[in-house]
This record gives sequence, structure tokens and C-alpha cells, in this order.
Amino acid sequence: MTTVLVVAAHPDDEALGCGGTIAKHVDAGDDVHVLFFTDGVGSRDDVGSAPDVEAPTVRTQAAHEACRILGTHPPTAFSFPDNQMDTVALLEVTKALELVVDEIRPHVIYTHHGGDLNVDHQIVYRALLTACRPLPNSTVNEILTFEVASSTEWAATSLDVAFQPNTIVNIEATFDRKMAALRAYGEEMRPYPHARSYESVEALARLRGSQYGMALAEAFHTVRRVLR
Repeated sequence: MTTVLVVAAHPDDEALGCGGTIAKHVDAGDDVHVLFFTDGVGSRDDVGSAPDVEAPTVRTQAAHEACRILGTHPPTAFSFPDNQMDTVALLEVTKALELVVDEIRPHVIYTHHGGDLNVDHQIVYRALLTACRPLPNSTVNEILTFEVASSTEWAATSLDVAFQPNTIVNIEATFDRKMAALRAYGEEMRPYPHARSYESVEALARLRGSQYGMALAEAFHTVRRVLR
């Protein structure tokens, strides 16, 4: 059995980036864990307005429902500041992640592309590479980055930071569960033609699939793969 850890900045990133692949791991009998770093909504209050105290709870409930749909363990969540993770020392983020990695001892990790527009995605990626250094006795055999609609494709497109997929996963059998998980995050979705609409998510899955002779797929960039 493979132990899988999905490391995401915000609840809904996991469903957008690799929901179909998560469900595929679960179907294969793998042990899948999900980790979030922020509540995903803390930065949204308008200046001078009263904070929406219910928003974090609603997003947390949605995250638990999405993980239930996909078949993972209940998610683990840190409380780093939403869309402000660059205000926290990278060492602090890394140490928090190291504790989870040491406890779960994953074989495969999915996380954000380091060139994403969203700063939290960038910080999580950098922290993960440090926390999962290929030291003796490390269990991490594979690190893959995923694309998140309205962050990955909105970033700079220069070759040194652009998302360049080199691993494709067929999600024809699990796409419905990916979409069901996204429906749990209904408040985060937007009307078409926004990149974070249900129609656009399906269009991306069809594009990635058609590029490799499949109906529906998710694309990843494999950062590291170790054959022990």
C-alpha cells in the first residue's frame, strides 16, 4: 500500500489540482492524507467591514465533505495567515510541515507548482522541498506538482516558471468524484467563463486528456522520483 500526502495551501486546492487522482489512489487501496495550511478565506474581509466569522467554519466543513467524497482521511489543517504566508518565516512553515511528514511518512506527495501566481502556493512549494530533502531514511519517493485553476495559468509564462506537465493521470473513472468534491466547495466556484468554473475545470480535464489520447486527465510535473 502506498501512503500519499496532498499538501495544499487552501481548502479546494486539492480538489482542483488532483481530485481525480486522489480518488484513483483511494480506489487502488492507497492511504491518502490531506494537509491544508490556511483557512482559505481569512484575507477576504473588506477594510473597515466586520469579519465574516462563519466563513472559516463553512470552508472547513466543505473541506471535510470534499475529503469524504474523495475517500481520504479527514484533513489536517494549520492556521497560517491566508494569502499572507510570505509574512511568516519559511523556517516556521517548513518545521510545521516536517512534523506531518515525519508522522505520516508518505511515499508520494502532491503539492503546488512553485511558479503559481498565489503567494501561499509558492511558499508551500518551497517549504515542502526543504521538508522533504532526500536524506537517509526518507520515505518520500515521489513529489509531483499540480495545476490550480486561476493561479497556475495566471502566473508568468517564462520557461523558468511556467507549469510544464510531464506526468498525466487518466481520471475518466474518477472525474465525477472530483466534480462532486468541487460542488462541496460551491461558494468558491465562479460562473463560466471564469477559470474557476465547473465548465472550465471540465474543459481543462478534457484538454489534458486529449493531449495524451484520453477523455479526461489531470496533469502534473514530477519534481523528484526515487526508485529504491
